[in-house]
Formats: sequence, structure tokens, C-alpha cells
Amino acid sequence: MVTRDLHTDIAIIGGSLGGCAAAGIPTDLSVIITEEVAWLGGQLTSQGVSAPDEHRHIESFGAPARYLALRQRIRQTYIDREGAPAIMVEGVLGADLPLNPGNGWVSRLCFLPQRAADLLAADIPAERRLMGFRPVAAEVTDGVIQSVTVENGAGEQVRIHARYFLDATDTGELLPLTGTAFVTGAEARSDTDELHAASVAQPAEAQGFTFCFAVEFCPGESHIIPRPEGYEAFRDDQPYTLSPLGRDGQPVVYKMFENSAQGNLPFWSYRRLHDGALLGGNDIALINWISNDYHGGDLLTASPVERAAYLDEAKRLSLGFLYWLQTECPRDDGGIGYPELKLRPDVMGTADGLSQVPYIRESRRIVGRGRVVEQDITAEFNPGARARHFTDSVGVGWYAMDLHPCVGNPSASMYAPTKPFQIPLAALIPAATQNLIPAGKNLATTHLTNGAYRLHPIEWAIGEAAGVLALMCLELNVTPVQVASDPWLTWRLQARLVRTGCPIVWAVDVPTEHPDFVATQLLLVQDIIVPNSNRWHTVEIGLDQRLNDGIDVARVREIAVRLGLNPDHIRPEMTWTALCGLFAPALTAL
Repeated sequence: MVTRDLHTDIAIIGGSLGGCAAAGIPTDLSVIITEEVAWLGGQLTSQGVSAPDEHRHIESFGAPARYLALRQRIRQTYIDREGAPAIMVEGVLGADLPLNPGNGWVSRLCFLPQRAADLLAADIPAERRLMGFRPVAAEVTDGVIQSVTVENGAGEQVRIHARYFLDATDTGELLPLTGTAFVTGAEARSDTDELHAASVAQPAEAQGFTFCFAVEFCPGESHIIPRPEGYEAFRDDQPYTLSPLGRDGQPVVYKMFENSAQGNLPFWSYRRLHDGALLGGNDIALINWISNDYHGGDLLTASPVERAAYLDEAKRLSLGFLYWLQTECPRDDGGIGYPELKLRPDVMGTADGLSQVPYIRESRRIVGRGRVVEQDITAEFNPGARARHFTDSVGVGWYAMDLHPCVGNPSASMYAPTKPFQIPLAALIPAATQNLIPAGKNLATTHLTNGAYRLHPIEWAIGEAAGVLALMCLELNVTPVQVASDPWLTWRLQARLVRTGCPIVWAVDVPTEHPDFVATQLLLVQDIIVPNSNRWHTVEIGLDQRLNDGIDVARVREIAVRLGLNPDHIRPEMTWTALCGLFAPALTAL
């Protein structure tokens, strides 16, 4: 039963990283964000993965400025509260690197998830937040969403009326509720022309999800949990191991606290969140491993009864892995089991010690005006330094096309290198629903490319682009389709994004704080790099290089005419810095 109605300009349904990115954009328009659980932040917080999957340029480039600032603010909490050093003297990833509180090796920044949850909540005014609510219904008229109803655990329902709705849930919950066309699972090769696509579409073949948990290593103590129901089957079938099979069918060996004979770094420090030697106290590590990836059922196509069963089994799978680590895991010293591992429910903010919600790797995905496919981003199909260029780019990202074992096909995992890629605006525009914008991993990718677009900074970039698009549409009284169909409006959207520190093209030598950042981004997005040139083979633009080394001068002159500039002022011997200075006033005014 609906107990109240709320009216707002923009409703963001779901508190994922993409939702937080959109909700935190400064605006005088009214915005509401809803979230089912206690923490905002999705995979970075409530899903437990506070060792974000990023890329090697992340400290200075390759994500929106607000995401980079969040990372620094997380570090600052450790500097202020624990007296941690701003620069690591030595660490598992090397010396003289910015603080990594967990000193884990999967990420340059590993930390306790509540640090990010607190900062994200502080960024979004309390009056914008509606916590503890999930979407249950929607009203749609002629492709326009009139309202979305959300419900909390007590059965209270709130009907939200908005001009734009952003789906920032991790599973694309608004798509079926609003009748928005979407796909799930693996597409057929005949549909996508992808080399590694399935021969026949498999709608339930989604990547597995994971209930993460945190454990503290307490020397000399015993903290063995009760053996979960179904333990033996999980142990043998999953299987539970520190040495999973690699893609060549041979074991990839890890030890708990020592490097393996293969040279692999320790399992313990893989996703360590708190380094006791650095911060004091005992070590705390996040456990998110192939042994607790659940692929026994697909949440996206399940009935409510099936969904509850899958979630219960996935929880027991994760607790079973902890029990195995405590009782049967081979010890580095030759013994069996690490009873010293203590489950830390407080780290995840739950009673059972598992993440508040599972770590979701794959969502329902819109059928959009455009779609990112394998050949757009993988290194195999892109010989230059960057992936396929999209002139309608609204963000950038970089991560391998990484697929974990899938439902019904656990051998379907893959890890394919990519080139630094972009987020095309066309992938954010649903085929029919007029006022819905995906704000996370529910954009128009495929099953394969979702494996690259699902990661932390990329989800943030998608959400920020969705938020800026909605604000622009409201302010200019245009629709997303009109923006995507009009190159001038698309360029104006891109200008709004780059002015707020969102890169849309890869140029790592011109970071967001550089005075030439805006001009660099807005020029490069017009596809002015000459294929097979020196500039085409690097993700740097070369500030002091002349234009005649890899820049299409004729194309730049066309851009000058469009902006009312004298094209004769564009000379091949100019440097990139000089070109930016010439264009900066006109581009800043876009």
C-alpha cells in the first residue's frame, strides 16, 4: 500500500557507485536516491569489494575527478586517524607509492568498506537519501515513466514521481518494471559477431556472484565457525582451494602467507584491507575468491522463491570456504587449517559476517541505440594504443574483459586484454523508454564486454555521465535521444562532463587538473588522431609535439570553422599546447 508520494526532478533508483556518482553532482534541481541496504556505494561498500579493480594510470588519469578525489579522501582518513604515511616507504606493490592501507596486491588502494560508505553518505544530503527501499512497481505511459514505487522491509511503499529516472541498481531492476527492452546472459555470435560469443544465446548464463567476507588473523587463537549445511559438496564441487586451475588446465599455486614456488604472491595479502604492520593491530583480509564465487543459479531470471534459495546457498558456500580455510586448508608450515582466522561481521556491517548484499558482476542490460561489442575494445582487434574511438564518448575506462565462471557453464570464464576504451553515449540511450537512463553496469554492453565495463571507476563514470545527461536534458528541455542524435548537443554534453573533470578520451599526460585538459578532451573526441601515426600508438598526446606528427590538421581546421575561429591560424608546426591555447576560449564556452 502506497503511504506517501514524493515528487522530484531526478530519481536515482539504487545506491551503487554509479548512483552515488549521479546523486553527488552539484545542482539546484531536486534529486532523490534510494537504496535497499544500510550503505551507499554498492560494490565498493555494501558488496564488500573495497579493494577496487582499477588500472595502472588510476592515480592520475582514467576516471572522473570526483572518483579520484574519493580515493584520496579515503586515504586521508587513515592519515588523520591512524597516523598512516601518505607515501609507502615499501609495500607489496613497491616503494614510494601512495598509501595503500591494506597493502594488498590486487589494488593500489585496499581499505575497510565503511570508510567509503561514510564518505559517500556525507557527499549526498540526507534529504536526498531514501534508505532501506527497493523498487517494486512502476507506472509507464507511452514509453514515459510516470512513477516508480519503492518498498521497505516493513511494507511501507513510497511512490516517486520524477521527470527522469536513473537505474543505478546492480541488476537493472527498473528495466522489467518499466517495460524497457533488455537482455540477460550470453548473446549468440550471430547477434553480436563476437569471436568468443556463444553459438546459441543463453539468457541465464550470467557471471557468478559472491558473498564476500572479512577475516582477521589472530595468532594463537581459535575462531572456527560451525560447519555450514552442504559443506562437503561445496568443498568437493566448487572446489575449495588456494590453487585453482588456470586457463591452461594447470593449477595456479598460492600459499597463505608466503610466495609460492611459482612466484605468486600470498593469498592472504591479495585483498588485505588492513595491514597491521602499517596501521597497528592484526591484519584483516577480504575473501573474494573463485572458491566462493556462486554460479548455481541466475538472479536475473529467477523467480522470488528461486532467488531466495540461490542467495541462501551462496551464503553457505562462502561460509563453507571460511570453514575450509580454518580446518582443511594446507598450512605454509605443513599443517592443516588456520583456526586463527576470525570472521569480522563488523567490517561488513552485518550479523552473519557476509557482505550486506552479494557482489554482482552482471546486470540486465538495456537494448540501446548503440552497443559495445568485443571487437570494440579487445587488444586482439585494436592495434593502436586505444580501443575503438567513439565520437559520442561520455567517459573512459580500462580493464580486461574478465568473466568469472557463469551459471550453467562454469568453464566459460575468460580474461582477454583490452585497450583503454570509452563509454559511448549511444549505450546509455534505451531503444524506446524515453526518460530512463542506465547509471551502472546495465548499459548496452554484451555479456562479454560487460566483463570489462563492470568495474569500480567505470561504473562511477557511467553514473556521472547519466547524471549530467539528465541535468542537461532538464535544463535545455531536450531529450536524451535528441542529445544523442545531434552532434552539437552531444559535444555540449561532453563539454559539461570534461569541465567537471570527467575524461572522455585517453590522454594520460593531460590529467584533469592540467590547464589544457578541457581543450585536449574536446578536440580529441572529434577523432583527429591519424591512424598508424606516433600519436596513435600511445595514450599520451604529446604536449610539445607538433601537430604534423599524428594530428589531422584539416579536420582541426573544420572544427575551428564550426567554432567561429580562423582556420588559417591552425598551422602544422604548432605544438599541441599552442593549439589548446587557441581553442580554449571557444571550447570553454560550449
